Amino acid sequence: MTIFPQVGAEIMHADEPGTKPLEDDPHRQREGAKYDNPIASREHITAQLKSLSGPVDFEALAELLGIDEENSLEALRRRVAAMIRDGQLVRNRRRGLIPVDKTNLMPGRVSAHPDGYGFVIVEESSQDIYLNARQMRQVLHGDRVIVTITGEDARGRREGRIVNVVERANQTLVGRVSVDRGTVVVLPDNKRIHQDLLIPPGELSSAVDGDMVVAQIIEQPGRKHQPVGKVIEVLGQHLEPGMEIDVALRSHGIPFQWPEAVSQEANGFAPTVDEATLQIDREDIRDLPLITIDGEDARDFDDAVWCESLDSGGWRLIVAIADVAHYVTPGSALDREAIERGTSVYFPGRVVPMLPESLSNGLCSLNPDVDRLCMICDMRLDADGIVKRTQFRNGLMRSHARLTYDQVYNMLSQSSSPLKEQYKTVYPMIESLHSLYKVIAHLRRERGAIDFESNETQFVFDEDRKIREIVPVVRHDAHKMIEECMILANIQAADLLLEHQIPSLYRVHSGPKADRLEDLRAFIALRGLTLTGSDTPSPRDFAHLAQSIKDLPERNIIQSVMLRSMQQAVYQPANDGHFGLALKNYVHFTSPIRRYPDLLVHRGIKHAISKGRKADYAYTLSEVRALGESCSMTERRAEDASRDVSAWLKCEFMLEHVGAEFTGVISAVTSFGVFVELDDTQIEGLLHVTNLHRDYYRFDQAAHALIGERSGRHYHLGDKMVVQVAAVNLEERKIDFAEILHSSSKKKVSSKPHADSGRGEKKRNTASSKEINPEHRRQQKRKRKQQRRDDKRAAAKAVAQRKTTVRKSRNAKKKR
Repeated sequence: MTIFPQVGAEIMHADEPGTKPLEDDPHRQREGAKYDNPIASREHITAQLKSLSGPVDFEALAELLGIDEENSLEALRRRVAAMIRDGQLVRNRRRGLIPVDKTNLMPGRVSAHPDGYGFVIVEESSQDIYLNARQMRQVLHGDRVIVTITGEDARGRREGRIVNVVERANQTLVGRVSVDRGTVVVLPDNKRIHQDLLIPPGELSSAVDGDMVVAQIIEQPGRKHQPVGKVIEVLGQHLEPGMEIDVALRSHGIPFQWPEAVSQEANGFAPTVDEATLQIDREDIRDLPLITIDGEDARDFDDAVWCESLDSGGWRLIVAIADVAHYVTPGSALDREAIERGTSVYFPGRVVPMLPESLSNGLCSLNPDVDRLCMICDMRLDADGIVKRTQFRNGLMRSHARLTYDQVYNMLSQSSSPLKEQYKTVYPMIESLHSLYKVIAHLRRERGAIDFESNETQFVFDEDRKIREIVPVVRHDAHKMIEECMILANIQAADLLLEHQIPSLYRVHSGPKADRLEDLRAFIALRGLTLTGSDTPSPRDFAHLAQSIKDLPERNIIQSVMLRSMQQAVYQPANDGHFGLALKNYVHFTSPIRRYPDLLVHRGIKHAISKGRKADYAYTLSEVRALGESCSMTERRAEDASRDVSAWLKCEFMLEHVGAEFTGVISAVTSFGVFVELDDTQIEGLLHVTNLHRDYYRFDQAAHALIGERSGRHYHLGDKMVVQVAAVNLEERKIDFAEILHSSSKKKVSSKPHADSGRGEKKRNTASSKEINPEHRRQQKRKRKQQRRDDKRAAAKAVAQRKTTVRKSRNAKKKR
């Protein structure tokens, strides 16, 4: 039973009894405090509509509320529109207003699956609503909708029907132009957008078949027609160098151009610290030999460190952080743009910074041998590594050396390193820092922080931006030493903000949810592993499990499952602790050049230093909460964009290695095949059941295995394999493998692709014809099937285009 009326249902008129003027609104005082011209509250509007026997139109609602003055009517009209946008009201086909009863009508956001179906993510509900492919025709990924439950699908999931599309999430999309038999479409690069965008004649701009473009959606999809658009920017051909980043920036809506007002503000600062600033109350620590330790290709230096061993057996540690808050003030153009970006986005070979480069790489960056403003976190630690006293101060510093992680590790690990002589003025300080690190690293293990091994890889390009190789990122003591210093400073910053009760953003990482915990335990049990801690395992329980898998060949896979069992870290004003680090209080303080939450924390600390209390602070709790939601979103956005670029580059790299053999490990098992992750490069591809040894394979979900019915061959999660690259689909970011049962003696099996592979260069296939022919035949068969599907698709597009043209013609005649 539904609560919304059928198409022909009557709409109540204003002459019905029961007028409820604004005087009866229980929230009128709150509204009066917010607006000069008070308006009916959302609660009052909803209550009045629910008290009626049916829907009413806007005019009837206004009369019901006793509103007839033009300004008040306009305010009510805007409030009703906002309530429809937020899913509190819905309009039926006769413009009647209906309050959303969450037991029947539910607001939510569409999450599309690449296979054509989707879900509605319902707010304040853990159970999503399934939308079949037919329902998905009228929406795009991210659209906000109202749905009603229609029943359950074959798998027992709640299934729904879209009642209303409240808000469209996509005004533009990025994709590749496809011209087929006179029909022009843009094939979306985002595989969650299922519908091709139809481009009418004259709307192609200068694009040609195969170009990557940005298209504006001028007509959103409906039940009976696909979306229509026009090309507004031509990016270039698919395989041009840097195209993967251009596409990711636009697909994910990441700002990458500076508004004029932002550039003017950034250019308005002097290139060096001016004398007037030096007169402000700051501690001058330019004589202290602070140093920066970063990656080889780093350009923005947020943090510098200095350490000395004390006669008492403890240490004094100073962590100096770039004073971005001095330059970027609340409400400025720089600040508004920093909120919009939220974080710097790091791609292979390119950075999209949160702040203009004149600040991020210049005036704010702690570059060597120049004066820079900083925030000082001055800590005294005892011989056990316990912080006994901390002071935060505004400071003035000068970096005495710009060192890389590898340089520092070289000095620490090699007694005869020539770098010790080169950096003899700061090396004793580095030794003190390393001795402190050993103690606080022990404390980290004692409190139960979870240590996962890094699985990161790095793309190595040549001068033409062709990928030369993909190598694993190696983390050593130099990385960990700086990381622990930053964590110490972050903890002290959190403690200060809590002490002064200043609203701020905490870095919160909650423990795993019960259902994910159950899945994790079932998974590791198959490998003879256990997770202690009963229903609520502690970080220490996870840390023990992480330690127990350290030397297992399938460590990366188990570690990935452990990570998936946990919740994503977020920024929020409620200090709920950090599960992964096993900390009660934690903020991000050490990277204000590249993360907005750190900049906000700096402002809170400056307020505490100057005022000592939360009175007169620039932000309310609700404003901080909104900033936390925004920063969490922009962080996810940056991660998704970086992941897309990495997937693109890996596919592009493997295009040059079709036919080559690699070693890898089975990283996932499904009913249709196994996914294999190649050693060292972390490149993953599908080994489809049709490319396995000939047999009928049964999928054992509990054991994460495929088992051959006749041969008894089995493929388990974590098994080592030798595979051959069978095919690469760059558009879909998919790599197909074929199984190699007996490696050819003529061809060396490698865990790495050839080092000389490059972008756009076709390498001769060195695999023997005996090895490749069976797969070649299968590929040709697949291509023929795909061609038939493409032909049907093209015919359907042509029909859709003709229908659209006819419909527009009819509409034009009606208008005439």
